[in-house]
Amino acid sequence: MTFEEAVIHRRSVRNYKEESIDEEVVKHCLQMATLAPNSSNMQLWEFYHITNPEVLKKLSVACLDQQAATTAQQLVVFVTRQDLHRTRERDMLKLETKNVQKNSPREKQEARIKRWQLYYGRVMPFLYARFFGVLGVIRKIMVNIVGLFRPIVYQVSESDMNVVVHKTCALAAQTFMLAMSSKGYDTCPMEGFDSKRAKRILKLPYGAQINMIISCGIRAKGGVWGDRMRIPFKEVYTRV
Repeated sequence: MTFEEAVIHRRSVRNYKEESIDEEVVKHCLQMATLAPNSSNMQLWEFYHITNPEVLKKLSVACLDQQAATTAQQLVVFVTRQDLHRTRERDMLKLETKNVQKNSPREKQEARIKRWQLYYGRVMPFLYARFFGVLGVIRKIMVNIVGLFRPIVYQVSESDMNVVVHKTCALAAQTFMLAMSSKGYDTCPMEGFDSKRAKRILKLPYGAQINMIISCGIRAKGGVWGDRMRIPFKEVYTRV
């Protein structure tokens, strides 16, 4: 399919055929999902590709036995991992240091490497750290003071940063669904699920959060509930 065809083809499918889908194709679509844009390239996500019938059944229960889950051939659980921020910061600092050494004039390398050391060595750890909301309050006070003198990002509380991580993960999930559509496969993003039960099933650590669970398969008759409806474009589009 062309990109436009894949976008038009993608629908939230709630009933799938009893027809298997290729696990390797789904895995490849998840590899495409890793190319999604994400905040500061931190990639604070993990993807759990569920093909085991027993785990599929358990997760279907966690998904409240909705038809999109019970008829799915496979499931993909998109998980945020803000608790891995220190590991990702070290990885990104190594990457950007190599990029500077490879692509920057020698006389500018030291200054640019120091900039990345500040960003991934101090700014990111400060923003992503959590401590019962206290650090977020401190950050909010600081940015409101600085904001009196220059433009600054105000969304720095612990809940704000949690939103950032989930937005990033959702971009990966959307990329995955479009990749699946381009292969002729169908998906349904589900947010109605028992997150505590699902975390226990997947044995996720405390710091992990489930962003959404996506069912996968090939749409059956009645799998799409009627015609697509969107608010008129003129009501949501503003040219400035």
